[in-house]
Formats: sequence, C-alpha cells, structure tokens
Amino acid sequence: MSDNSFYRQLDRQLSVLLQQDLYKNEQVLTTRQGDRVTLVDGKQLINLCANNYLGLAGHPKLVEVGQQALATHGYGLASVRFICGTQDLHHQLEKKLAEFLQMEEVILYTSCFDANSGLFETLLTTSDAVISDRLNHASIIDGIRLCKAKRLRYRGMTELEQHLQDTQNCRFRMIATDGVFSMDGTIAELPTICKLADHYNALVMVDDSHAVGVLGEHGRGTVEHFSLQGQVDILTGTLGKALGGASGGYVAGKKQLVTLLRQKSRPYLFSNSLPPVVVATSLSALEMVAEPTQRRELQRKSKFFRDQLQDHKFTISGDDHPIIAVIVGNAGNAQLMARELYQLGVYVVGFFYPVVPMDQARIRIQISSAHRDEDLETALSVFVQVGKKLGII
Repeated sequence: MSDNSFYRQLDRQLSVLLQQDLYKNEQVLTTRQGDRVTLVDGKQLINLCANNYLGLAGHPKLVEVGQQALATHGYGLASVRFICGTQDLHHQLEKKLAEFLQMEEVILYTSCFDANSGLFETLLTTSDAVISDRLNHASIIDGIRLCKAKRLRYRGMTELEQHLQDTQNCRFRMIATDGVFSMDGTIAELPTICKLADHYNALVMVDDSHAVGVLGEHGRGTVEHFSLQGQVDILTGTLGKALGGASGGYVAGKKQLVTLLRQKSRPYLFSNSLPPVVVATSLSALEMVAEPTQRRELQRKSKFFRDQLQDHKFTISGDDHPIIAVIVGNAGNAQLMARELYQLGVYVVGFFYPVVPMDQARIRIQISSAHRDEDLETALSVFVQVGKKLGII
C-alpha cells in the first residue's frame, strides 16, 4: 500500500481548486427532473440548467412506458450486445432512429461519450487525418486522442480550409464538429463545412446531441435545420437530452460503417447493453418529438428569455437555441452569481475553467418547453436583481 504522500498530493490539488474557485459542487435532487425541482434541503427552485429541452424527462407517458418495459423485458441484460445482450427493443430503436435521422443505420451505445470514444479509433489510422473544431465537446476530443490519425484543430472556416489543403496527402480526412456547441449555444457553420468537405473530398462527422429534438422542422437537428440531408457522413448523438433525458447514445451512418463499429468499436463490444427501460422510453420519446407543438413552445420561450437578457444589457452568447450563456468573466463571479440566484429560487450552475477558457466563466441557462411563462418572468427578474447587485449589468 502506498504511503500518505500520494494522498497528501491529492489534498493539495483539491485545495488549489477551492482557492481558485474552480471546485465543482453537486446539488442533490429529491424530485424527478422538471421545470421545478426540490433539493435535499427542501428548497424548491426554478430549474434553468437541465438538458430537458422538451420536458420529457419526467413525462407521465414515458414513466408508464418504462414501467411496462420493466415488466416485459426486465431491468438489465447483464451482458454485452454480441453475447446475449441484444433484445428486440434494441433493434427497433436502431431502426426507428435511422428512419428519424434519415440515415442508413444506427448503432446504440450506453452514452454519446462512449459513441464518440469508440468512433475515431475504429475508423482512422496513421494514414488519415481528423480535423476538429476547437470548441468541440470533451467526448470528441477524447475520442480523437484514442486514434492514431494526424490530429488538427481549427477555429473558423479559413483555418479549416487551410488544414484541408495541408492534409491532401492523407488517405482520408474527417472533419469533426458539434452541431451545437454546448458551452456557447452557437450552431456550427455546417453549410460551409459541408461545402469545403465536398470540395476537398473529406468526411463530415457531427455530434448533434444538443440539436436533435430541438432544431429542424421535425426535430432532426442541424442537418435538417440547414437542409443538408445526405451531406453529413456520420451523426452521433444522445438519448439523454431532448429524447427523454435518461442515458444512451448512438452513431448513425452508412451500413458498412455501422457494421464495422459493431465488429471493432471497443465501448460497444465491452459495455453492457443499454437497459431495456431506456430503450423502450426512447422509442416512445421519438414519437413525441415528431409532434412540433413542444418545439414551437421551446423556440418561443427561448427567444423571450434571450431577448430580455439582451435588453437588460447582459453579455450573452448563443444562436437561435435554448442554450443561453451569460458571460461573467472569472470563476469567482460565476460561482457567486450562481449562489445568489440559488438563494432567490433559481437553479443554475456556473461554468469555468477547464470546462470553458480561463476568464470566460459563465452561467449557462437552458430553457425547456415545460417552463411556465410566469416562472421565466420570475427568473428573469431575479437575474436582473443579482446582475445589478454584482455589477454585471
């Protein structure tokens, strides 16, 4: 057994995080996910920090479907897919997701982090190059680190084109981007990316976790939002946000690509199957996502909150999306603002380095179609009150 020097070093690292206001705390909920939540201390809060875009995480219909799945298909498979962990529900969901996303085939993973972790190393070798947006999610970054391809990062379309020109001697090039960047709420310049990919004969991979269910006429994400059907080679995404809010991820693409992932992708081969209760509820959620009413409500409420914050002179980032980032500067300001909002009944979380760049700390707001108008108005007045108190506006 190691001496105590190892643990003393861990204590020093934790102390530094505390001193620099970089320590992350976890609040404990006693209720289901929703527009309002109750914490373990009994405090009820307006919840503005969940990925529950369409309000499905605690929806009674999904709860009922989940209970039925428990009765018919059990709690878990206790196995990986290729041994004895594939049920009819898994195949049904993969088929329905492929139809919904308008892709040939889909493969399920236990999370989108696993999907991205198992993608690049399966497909790319030292003969290839992967060109990744600098703002991409950690799962894309980590997935790329696992592969042996040449790795480049870009900020903006000019730098992307330069990398494409510089890597023309590679066997294959893959451009990797988020559809919506989760820390900013901005939408990728997918039309230009696809145009460049076509010109330079490159593949396009999009993680659409924050877009599916939210963007596009039918909620199919950034591809539909920009009318780029058939121009993106690989889509990854999650079932843990708009599509019910539980867990699970996927890769969608051509049949050959998905088949190879089933044969060689390590997170798929060595992780237990997605629980049947999650698969069943996701099937039901897909049907609900196709109905546009909640998406229209989400767009209306997001626009209201964004416009009001701008009118009150908050510095915000984000496009036409329910993620609205209020930029406050250093980590201490973000932590303090989140605490002040908490005391006044609004639940948000401060994001700071290393989740976002140093001195670009922010409060990330996430609107849900389930939010009541009066709650959003109350939350807005609290934001204004706290913003003035802290000198942010």
